[in-house]
Amino acid sequence: MIPSVNPPGERTIGLLAYLYGPGKREEHVDPHLVASFDGMAPDPGRDPNATLKALQQLLDQPVQALPSHARPAKHVWHTSVRTAPGDRTLSDEEWAEVARRIVAATGIDPGDGEPGCRWAAVRHAEDHIHIVATLVTEDGRRPDDYRSGARAQAEARLIEKELGLHQVAPGDGTAAQLPTSAERHKAERQGRERTAREELRETVRRAVAGARSEEEFFDRLAGAGLLIRKRAAPSGDLLGYKVALPDDRNKDGEPVFYPGARLAPDLSLPRIRERWSGGTQNNPAPRQGDAVRTGPGTPAAARRRTASAAWQAMLVIEHGDDAVAAAHIAAAGEVLDALAKTSAAHTRRELRDAATAFERASRSHVRAVRGHDRALRQAARDLVHGGPALGRGEDGASTAMAIDMLFFLITAAVHWHARKGHAQQAAAARQAAEHLRSAYQEAAAQPLGVLYQRGRRLNRPLLQRQTVVLREALPGLAEQILAEPGWYALAATIADAEAAGHDPATLLTGAVERRELGTADSVSDVLVWRMRRMADLPADASELPANGTTGGQSTSRRAASRPSAHDRRRGGEGASGKTR
Repeated sequence: MIPSVNPPGERTIGLLAYLYGPGKREEHVDPHLVASFDGMAPDPGRDPNATLKALQQLLDQPVQALPSHARPAKHVWHTSVRTAPGDRTLSDEEWAEVARRIVAATGIDPGDGEPGCRWAAVRHAEDHIHIVATLVTEDGRRPDDYRSGARAQAEARLIEKELGLHQVAPGDGTAAQLPTSAERHKAERQGRERTAREELRETVRRAVAGARSEEEFFDRLAGAGLLIRKRAAPSGDLLGYKVALPDDRNKDGEPVFYPGARLAPDLSLPRIRERWSGGTQNNPAPRQGDAVRTGPGTPAAARRRTASAAWQAMLVIEHGDDAVAAAHIAAAGEVLDALAKTSAAHTRRELRDAATAFERASRSHVRAVRGHDRALRQAARDLVHGGPALGRGEDGASTAMAIDMLFFLITAAVHWHARKGHAQQAAAARQAAEHLRSAYQEAAAQPLGVLYQRGRRLNRPLLQRQTVVLREALPGLAEQILAEPGWYALAATIADAEAAGHDPATLLTGAVERRELGTADSVSDVLVWRMRRMADLPADASELPANGTTGGQSTSRRAASRPSAHDRRRGGEGASGKTR
């Protein structure tokens, strides 16, 4: 149940006319009164002798009784109270009780003999009511309605439990402002899928992802086609900014601008500057192998570095200080925005939805200490500068690898928020993880299919040897993995790793160590991507020789030219046997 308290208004009659009218899209059905301050207010909806004017005069009477100079200019209090999709339809009697409890909890009409304001609750749809009140009590005072929105939310949580309704996670005041009903109606009239506020929030988030300076940030906003106004101090120092969509205009034909802070608390200019305070390296060295196989600035290389950064960030979130963990969670949001912006069409929608959902999880009352998150922010920058990725080949396969790693990073954020009691953030992160799961399935189907076929073609002695390696390295997981369809893809990866000069047992244990696998649909799939990243194997195996090698040498020749696993365990391990 969601109460939405609006800023005070000026005209009681105007609000009543809307509530009892047909609505902007003829959506109001059977407008009628379900409750009022005295239970006897006239109902213009069902009483043919009642008028809107009579109801307005009754509600405004305490206001009009004050001297004109003492009347508040904005005296109209208004909230809607809406049930969640899927909730049962409440009766008028139940809605009346909801209204009485909300006005009592917010201080509008506290009851127990205390003077209250006059109010009325109007229902014109099955799933919600509107409560309108005038902000002068019967004894001519201002009501104690301080933080009425938060108080209404707290009461709504109690009502949900008592009425058996969907229980909304309690908030902490760090959420972005929701679009108003007027903004939603405007978007519908204009045929927009989202409101201007939501489009601007996403565009600004993407402009922030990996940006290093104000100049770069504003260049990205301009490049996205937004109108920008900057606010400067007399000294010339930049204090803030606001943005507008070029085709979003008010009734006078002027652009509708939104300050960054009204889009989201962390999109104000001072909060954005905090992201740059830690600094990043100007020209980070590419990982060994990236430049040879994919080029240091390609989409595939950026995705591999993203996977590596996500892998390390998981440990920080699980075991680091709260302020540092909060910074990594916020930076993970930048990575999701950048990945959604640059990925192929078949994964873009789910990745965009994941980024949108995770936006709520990126903020809490734990203030992030920036700087330690530079690897994730650099990963976001690499994704942006790497450009759009193809949905096939190394681009497509490395996208699956990155999404797989990000899924576990976001899952770590779920656990962190849950431990801190951040209910809304944990729920948002779970939603983001589900979108990532769907995106992964789209991205991974083709490259895993190639590995599966390669694994099926391995000769029986080699496949049996891979089975022995798996059982020795992961005795607690081996039987589960062997029963999964993905085992053949993992067997092919073990063969590739061995052919590349790595000890498969070391890679397998390293891929499992200290990283949870309980939320994985397929443990073998997860190990495929972790091993291919750690061993710096191509994510796309479609062009590798079918005999399990990564180059022109045969498996037997490569194996003969490197120390055996036994020798490496005795201390003779060379550079080729190390894992990254």
